[in-house]
Amino acid sequence: MSPPPSTAAAAGAFAPDADADAAGAAEHAEPGVLGPLERGVAVLRALSAPDGHRQRPSDLVHTTGLARATVDRLVSTLTRIGYVRPAGRDIEPAPRLMELGNGYLASSGIPDALGPFTAELADAVDESVSLAVPDGTGVRFVAQCTRRRAMSLAFRIGDLVPAERCAAGTVLAAGWDEAGYDAWRERRRADPDDAGFPIAPRRDAPSAAEVEADFRHRTEGAAASGWAVDDGLVEPGLIAVAAPVHDAEGRPVCAVSVVSHTSRHTLDSLAGAAVPRLREMLPAMGRALAEAEAPGAAAPAPLDDVTREAKGELGADFLQSLARGLAVLRALGTRRGGCTLSEAAKATGLPRATARRALLSLVHLGYVEYAEAAGRRFRMLPRVLELGYAHLSGLGFTDLAEPHLRRLAAEAGESASMAVLDGPDIRYVARVPTYRIMTVNITVGTRFPAYATSMGRVLLAGLPAAERTELLARTELRRFTSRTVTGPAELERILADTEEAGYALVDGELEEGLRSLAVPVRDAAGHVVAAVNVPTHAGRHSADETRAALLPALRAAQAGMEADLRAVGGVPGVPGAGG
Repeated sequence: MSPPPSTAAAAGAFAPDADADAAGAAEHAEPGVLGPLERGVAVLRALSAPDGHRQRPSDLVHTTGLARATVDRLVSTLTRIGYVRPAGRDIEPAPRLMELGNGYLASSGIPDALGPFTAELADAVDESVSLAVPDGTGVRFVAQCTRRRAMSLAFRIGDLVPAERCAAGTVLAAGWDEAGYDAWRERRRADPDDAGFPIAPRRDAPSAAEVEADFRHRTEGAAASGWAVDDGLVEPGLIAVAAPVHDAEGRPVCAVSVVSHTSRHTLDSLAGAAVPRLREMLPAMGRALAEAEAPGAAAPAPLDDVTREAKGELGADFLQSLARGLAVLRALGTRRGGCTLSEAAKATGLPRATARRALLSLVHLGYVEYAEAAGRRFRMLPRVLELGYAHLSGLGFTDLAEPHLRRLAAEAGESASMAVLDGPDIRYVARVPTYRIMTVNITVGTRFPAYATSMGRVLLAGLPAAERTELLARTELRRFTSRTVTGPAELERILADTEEAGYALVDGELEEGLRSLAVPVRDAAGHVVAAVNVPTHAGRHSADETRAALLPALRAAQAGMEADLRAVGGVPGVPGAGG
């Protein structure tokens, strides 16, 4: 292992791109780090701490050491670009922040290339399988395929573990040089209790000399055998077997771990089950990774530069250099293997000098590396995943929806709910009530026939036509009021109209006097996975007035939820709509 390049090394190492003229050479003098970018990242890190996901601005002043006025401007900017959001009087990371980590995962090629192998291995050994990459003197988990059991053994994507306390770290450290061990010793001296690794419980460790002797013994064994074990190194009772996946040059790129518990396996039985299959699969995994990292990926799509509009809205409270620096970081994730300076500038629509200063600042902060040998590219590093990824990737479907439901209920002045399709019924999975003299009283878990409700109709309208027809054919179409539509042909027509309109209004069909308006919620693939509605009493307004008053707020909630689902779409560990 060798230390990452410094900002100065990156600044001096690469020459201007071929399309730059001689006058551009002066632009390669080393700039200072962008202060707003550095401070904005400090706020994001503070909100990513295990016990700090919700903080008031005054708390952020304490945790970051920044002035209150500075924190307010940083929070204002990060809120405007969608990376944090208010939660009452607190500030919390927003799901859109995951696009940075998703960019690293996509540009590395590791989850896409090796995900099918982890699923196959997990099925073969009936245990959880994880992928981890080196990150400084630790390893960071980037993919997993879990077994669902009462005692679940899984790391969250983005979790960081000391190299010496897991099998994955042992096999990846087998390739360290003395510079790698020097960095490891320095980290151990600065943090002997592993406080910087929240997922690893603190423990009474032996002396530094004993820790190093044990670690070197295990890494030497891993270098000789090609695999390593973890016998309660992270947590008592947890055991694992890991092996490295190499790139085309024979360098270890990531480690694949099979994780179990002593209630299910001994170390010998786990190794006996996992090691032969690992040895069989590793060559194919290496080839798949090499192909995934091959050049020739499509050019990154242009990213919206919203800074001018936001600057007009917020004035001095909007920090352009912070927003642009994060846009440059995001741009690196749009292409396998990262981007050149010219590609990053083109993707963001920023001048080369602006993009370059942001890139060198990101190198200095440890989120990007400059790779001369890889075509003068800037590449995201796995440390990007520390920016809220582990916390956000663990949010459930209803966790994502709740802030939007709260906003919808406040704007509409009515209760707001979310439901999913459960056979012929809808099942309420989230609800934010309002308190009025006359209100609709429904709780989470309540079920109603889909055909007679607004949420049910947008959910049925989102089904393939044949599946929808089959479902209605086996549904008992009862009449709840004189208005209830029970004719199959008429229902099919209504559902077709609902699909075209993108919303459903049901007036007194489930209960006299109850009117409800609903819109669908689609996932990253465009599939309808849930519905959101606002119910009201029919005596308050006409149907047209209800539609005019409530549909814009519903559309806004729909757009916010779908944006969050796109941010987490395809990410393991995020429950689906039925969760």
